[in-house]
Amino acid sequence: MKKLCIITTVSMTLESFVLDGVKALHETHPDWEITFVCSHNERFATSLPSYIRFFPIKMERGVSLSGLAAVSQMKKLFGRERFDLVQYATPNASLYASIAAKRKKVPVRLYCQWGIRYVGFEGFGRRVFKSLEKTVCRNSTHIRAVSFLNKQFAVEEGLYPEDKAVVLGQGGTIGVDLEEYILAPKKEWRTKIRSACRLGDGVVFGFVGRISRDKGSEELLRAFRSIHGLDPTTKLLMVGTFEADESMDQELLDWAKSCPDVVFTGRVDKHDLREYYAAMDVYVHPSYREGFGMVLQEAAAMECAIVTTDIPGASEVMEEGISCLLAKPRDSESLQNQMTAFLKDPRLRERYGTQARLRVETYFDRRRMIEEQCREYERLLEETT
Repeated sequence: MKKLCIITTVSMTLESFVLDGVKALHETHPDWEITFVCSHNERFATSLPSYIRFFPIKMERGVSLSGLAAVSQMKKLFGRERFDLVQYATPNASLYASIAAKRKKVPVRLYCQWGIRYVGFEGFGRRVFKSLEKTVCRNSTHIRAVSFLNKQFAVEEGLYPEDKAVVLGQGGTIGVDLEEYILAPKKEWRTKIRSACRLGDGVVFGFVGRISRDKGSEELLRAFRSIHGLDPTTKLLMVGTFEADESMDQELLDWAKSCPDVVFTGRVDKHDLREYYAAMDVYVHPSYREGFGMVLQEAAAMECAIVTTDIPGASEVMEEGISCLLAKPRDSESLQNQMTAFLKDPRLRERYGTQARLRVETYFDRRRMIEEQCREYERLLEETT
C-alpha cells in the first residue's frame, strides 16, 4: 500500500484540479491511501468519497504568521502518517508543506508549479517572493512544471536545475472534461445566454476570471471601448468578480459599468460556464502572467476564437496563427488590433474556433491528462519501494 497526501490552500483548488484525477487513481490502485489537506470547508469535506481522508489545516491567503501554525500541524501529520508522497500546489500551501515534508523526510515531495507568483512583481516584492519560490523548489524532490515556457523561465531564474522538473504531455493541470463540454447544445446555450444578458446578434467578446489589473482587465476595457466606438453593435461579456485594485483606471471602470454593451455577470457557477462560452464569438485573455490557462482550454472547447497574450503558459495553450492570435502583454493597442482582426472576418473566427476545439480534443482531454498523471504517480512511487 502507498500513502499519498495532496495539499492546496483552499478546497476549490482540490475540487477543480485534483479530485477527478484522484478518483481515476483509486480505480487503478484501490489499495492506495489518499489524503487531502486544505483549509476547512464543511461542504467539501462531506462531499468527498469515503476512500479520501480529509485533514483540515487553516491556511490564510497572503503573508501571515498563521503559516507557522500550519507548518507545525503539517509536521505532526506527516510524522504520524508517514506518507510515501506529499504533493502540494498554490503558494502558501506549497511553502508550508514543502518545509514540513522536508523536515519529516517524506521520500517524494512533489511540487506542482502551476504558476510562478512573483512574475510581474517589481523591486522588493519580487525579491521576497522569488526567495520563497526558491525555498519551495529547493525543498522538493520533484517538480511538475505547468508548461515548457514556465519551466524554461524557472530554470533561467535559477529556481531549479532543468532535470528536476517535468512537464506532462503538452502542459496544463487536468484539462477539460469533454463529456461536459459538448457542442450539440451550443446553439441553445448561445441563445439562452444572449437573451438573458441582452447581447443581441452582434459580435460578442468574452472574458472569464478575476476582473483585476494583473488579468489585463484594464487593457481589455480600453481596447473594447475603442472597438465599440467604431462598431456599436459589438458587446463585451465579463464573467467574474471584481478584485479591489486602486491602480486600475477608475474613469475607464466607470465608463464600462455605465455602458449597456458591457455586461458584468458577477460570479457564475463553474458548471454553467460552458453556456457563457457558447455565447461568445471571441474569447479574450489579456493576462500579465499565467500558469497555463484553464479558461483558455474551456473557451476553446466551445469553439471560441482565442486572443491571448504572448507570455509563458497562456501562449502555449493554443497555436499562434492556427488556433489563436497573440497580443503583447500590457498593450491595449496590440490587443485591440487582434480583436479587430476577428471582428472583421467571420470566416477567420470560425476557422480558429474549429482549430481550437481540435487542439483541446488532441492534447487537453481530461481523460488523457489524468492517464498521464497516474503514470507519473506510479513512476515516482516506484522510487520508494
